[in-house]
Amino acid sequence: MNFSILIVDDEKNVVNLLEKMLKKQGYTTYCALNGKEALEIIDIKQIDLVISDIRMPEIDGISLLKKVKEIDPAIEFILITAFATVETAVEALRIGARDYIIKPFNLEDITAAIDKINKSASSEDVQDIDQADKNETYLKSKSPKMIKVMELIRQVADTRATVMIYGETGTGKELAAQALHNLSARRDKAFIKVNCAAIPENLLESELFGYEKGAFTGAVTKKPGRFELADGGSIFLDEIGDVSAAVQVKLLRVLQEREFEHLGGTKTIKVDVRIIAASNKDLQELVKKGEFREDLYYRLNVVPVTIPPLRERKEDISSIASDFLLKSASISGKNPKRFSEKAVKRLQAYSWPGNIRELENIVERCVVITGSDMIEEEDLPSYILNPSEPEPGKQSDSRLEDKIDSVEKDTIIKTLGECGGNRTKAAQVLGISRRSLHRKLSKYSIE
Repeated sequence: MNFSILIVDDEKNVVNLLEKMLKKQGYTTYCALNGKEALEIIDIKQIDLVISDIRMPEIDGISLLKKVKEIDPAIEFILITAFATVETAVEALRIGARDYIIKPFNLEDITAAIDKINKSASSEDVQDIDQADKNETYLKSKSPKMIKVMELIRQVADTRATVMIYGETGTGKELAAQALHNLSARRDKAFIKVNCAAIPENLLESELFGYEKGAFTGAVTKKPGRFELADGGSIFLDEIGDVSAAVQVKLLRVLQEREFEHLGGTKTIKVDVRIIAASNKDLQELVKKGEFREDLYYRLNVVPVTIPPLRERKEDISSIASDFLLKSASISGKNPKRFSEKAVKRLQAYSWPGNIRELENIVERCVVITGSDMIEEEDLPSYILNPSEPEPGKQSDSRLEDKIDSVEKDTIIKTLGECGGNRTKAAQVLGISRRSLHRKLSKYSIE
């Protein structure tokens, strides 16, 4: 598998056990016995996932998580601990951990957590971009439609009303959910994000509601669920249209009563949680087909918010693209580039089926292949210059594409040489994420 995992634990037997198990499953593995060693490995190797103990000398797991996210926000992180508390779990998830596992753990727990991350990565419609450090800037707008959306978000943010966010993939539904939380009185509490489509159906119920020791095979200890961790704050249920009928029943109860039980438990747990959901599917259509509960739909749809696609807010394209250019300059430490007037008109004329995600991808590409500070229209991909061409991935190779690839490859090789082979530094100079650089190294077979 083209997926590399760094195992960090001061107990060598734990490291050896995990390494053996993960290698058997086909993963590329690296090992470190402390946080310092881990950071040294991340500096020179492409790491997709870190699995780390929390209690370690000098640099503990939480501190390591913070440092890793500063280096590359796209690196996934799983924490392991024998001393789990709800507060520790909330802090870990807030900083950016994807999951936490309690010792003594079962190897199936590790496998399930990694599978969840893999499924999440493949289910997102991402085209070589790094989204970890986006912010609410991309919700600001000159578009009348988007202005109305933000007015509605501000109006309902400081209420307990459940909000249902609709929109195409890449329009910024998660950013809207984050804005709802940030503008509310709950802003200092947890904001827990759950991608319902990315978690296997048989795991979603235990992930949301937690479980008791012995609730199922492999449940060797008690574990709180995401609703419990979000108590006092907000929970964002992305792709809510993909949840099973059994989970829909439990969600309905939480929405109505704000209470639930752990899987395998009898104690009723009450929570004060603001629920925000999102979907790129038509829930009303799913209700008609019998695939989504009508009563749950009405409970979720108290305040519906629809994020318009980028093609319906073209007056924002120039400012959003400029924000991405500034972000690239900040990362690389270079003077920011800018689009020429003709290039901006080309961007505004394009239909943007991938919305803001696709725009970010195009900006990143232009920054890498353009030698001057001005990005001209000929620097844009051919399918934007010629809308009649097939979409990316369906079009045949052209001389322009070959030339772009050649320039990009040469630029990467030259930059790596100037940086002494240090991938982290090279990615910063190029203005892209380490993960993007890794994909390009694989694409061009650069050792």
